[in-house]
Amino acid sequence: MALVEKFHVVAAERDVASGQTIKEGQVVSLNTSAEVVLQGDSYRTPYGIAGDTKSTSASAMPGVAAGWQNRVSDYFDETKASGKMTVYHSGGEFATDQFATNVASSTIMDPLYAYDGVLDTNSGQSSIVVGYLTQAAAAYPSGVPGVDVNGDQALSGDNSNTYIEYKLAI
Repeated sequence: MALVEKFHVVAAERDVASGQTIKEGQVVSLNTSAEVVLQGDSYRTPYGIAGDTKSTSASAMPGVAAGWQNRVSDYFDETKASGKMTVYHSGGEFATDQFATNVASSTIMDPLYAYDGVLDTNSGQSSIVVGYLTQAAAAYPSGVPGVDVNGDQALSGDNSNTYIEYKLAI
């Protein structure tokens, strides 16, 4: 559902393949036409991390309800105007809720791989290290005053509203 860009090196813009549904924070690959697709069995080699959402049913912006959208005409598709998606690669530090449940039991600096578009400790789909865990799964502060995390309300999202932090290695 979300990606928090703490620091990034390269924010590329790539065309998105038609018919794709990609959440911000998921791992993406390139197809044979050099278009962005969700990493998985068909396209195993991770290219980077999606910085935008391409969907027809829900927003994936951090901390907002899935039914929220910033422009009605785009109907949850942040790539609609240009057909391009921001893809982070070549380093950086990020927080995300797009990870497999087994990552929650990982330790700091464990390698993270891509499996069906999310960060995972399983290297069965791709042996390329996408990143290294720098902060275990926990609630992430939203910056809105409250009582959940360090004086802030917790940022909502997938994985029971928990986020991991990682150093991007691709």
